[in-house]
Amino acid sequence: MPKDLYVSALLDVYGNFLNEKQRALAEFYYNQDLSLGEIAENEGITRQGVNDAVKRATARLYDLENQCGYCKKFLRLKELNTSLKAADTDTIKEISDIIENL
Repeated sequence: MPKDLYVSALLDVYGNFLNEKQRALAEFYYNQDLSLGEIAENEGITRQGVNDAVKRATARLYDLENQCGYCKKFLRLKELNTSLKAADTDTIKEISDIIENL
C-alpha cells in the first residue's frame, strides 16, 4: 500500500470521524511513517489487522471527502492564496465563491 500525503491531509480534516483505533493506526502509518509491521508489533495485533484497519480508515476518509469536499476546497484555497498576493480579480472572486459555499 503506497503512502499518500493526500491521505494525511484527509486525516487532518476528517480524522475525528473515524473510530479511535482506526484513527490511531492511520496516523501511525501516514503521519508517523511507521511500517505495518512496526505498528502491528507496537499495538500487539497482526500486520494483516493493521493493514485492514488502515484500508478501512482510508476508504472512509475518501468517502467523507467525496461527500463533503472540504479538503479539496482547503487545498485550493491554499493555492489561490499565493495568487492573491498578485491581486488578480478572478482569483479573489474564486476565493470568495469557495468561502461562501463552505
